[in-house]
Amino acid sequence: MTRTFGTLREAKAEYASIVHRRYEAEQAPFSQVTVDEWLDQWLALKAEDLEESTAYSYTMTLARVRGRLGRIRLQDLTEDHVEAWMRWALQEGRGRGGKPGTGLGVTSVEMSLARLKEALDRAVTRGLVRVNVAREVTVPRMARKAERRARAAVPPWSVAEVRTFVRAIARDRLQAPFLLALMGLRPAEICGLRWADVDLDEATVFITNTRTVMGNDIVVEKDAKSLAGERQLPLPAPVAAALTAFRDVQADEMTAAGQGYEGSGYVLVDAWGRALNGRQLRERAYKVMDRSFCAPARPSAHSTVAEMRTEGPMPPT
Repeated sequence: MTRTFGTLREAKAEYASIVHRRYEAEQAPFSQVTVDEWLDQWLALKAEDLEESTAYSYTMTLARVRGRLGRIRLQDLTEDHVEAWMRWALQEGRGRGGKPGTGLGVTSVEMSLARLKEALDRAVTRGLVRVNVAREVTVPRMARKAERRARAAVPPWSVAEVRTFVRAIARDRLQAPFLLALMGLRPAEICGLRWADVDLDEATVFITNTRTVMGNDIVVEKDAKSLAGERQLPLPAPVAAALTAFRDVQADEMTAAGQGYEGSGYVLVDAWGRALNGRQLRERAYKVMDRSFCAPARPSAHSTVAEMRTEGPMPPT
C-alpha cells in the first residue's frame, strides 16, 4: 500500500506510527479468547450501564457479526476479516425474511460496526489486543449513494389522507389510541399510558411511562427517556371524546369477562384487559389503511404507529 503525504516530516511520523503499532501488536500477551467469547464478556460489562432494551439492541446488533467472525481468535482478527464481513453484510447479509443474496441496509451494517469497534476498544484497554483492527473500516460512500437512490421517497400524508384515516377509525375499537398517535405520541408511550395518566375532566394527558416488548415475551417498562419526554399535553375535544368512549367500552368488557379480566390499568388493552404492544397497534392501523387507501399509501403511515418490529402475535381484541 502506498500513501502520499504533503511533507517529509508527515511521512516519517506516519512511518514511525506504523512501526510502533506493529511492535505493540507483536507484544500482546497470548490469549485463546475468541471474538464470540469476548463479545459475551463485553456485553456483560456493558449491561451494567445500559437500559435493558438498549442491552438487547446491542445483543441483536452484534449477532450479525458473530456468524462469520465469532469463531476467530480475538488476536487473529484482522482488518481484512472485518472488511470482508462488512462487504458480505452489504451484499447478502440479510437473514430471515429476506430474499437469498439480499444485503443488509447501510444503517444496520454501520450499527454493527459501531458496536464491534466499541467492543474492540475495550479489548485494547484490557490488553487482550494492542490495536482495534475495525477502527478504520467504514461503509463505502458508493454503497450509501446506491441505497439513497434505490430508496423510494415516502411523502407524508396529505390533509385529505389524514381526514380519510380519521373517518375510517370512527367505529374502530382502537380509535382513541390511533388519535393519540396522530397527536405525536410514540408507540411505546401509547402502550405505557395508564388511565391514571389521563385526566378527562381537565382534558389532559401526562406522558411519564413507556412500555415495549423485546423479542416475543420480554416486557420492558420504564420512565420517559428524558425530562423533555415527560410532558403534559392537552387533549383536543375529539381525542378526549374517543378516550371517554374507550373507557366506557372497557368497563362493559370488564363486566362481560368477569374474573377473566386482567385489569392492568393500561389504556391500550384487548377485550380481556391484556396490554397490547406497538406491533399490534401498527398491525391494526395497517388493516384500517388497507381498507381506506390504495396499496401504495400504506407505508406512508404516521411514524408513531410503525416503529416496533420485535413483538409477538396479536391476541384477540
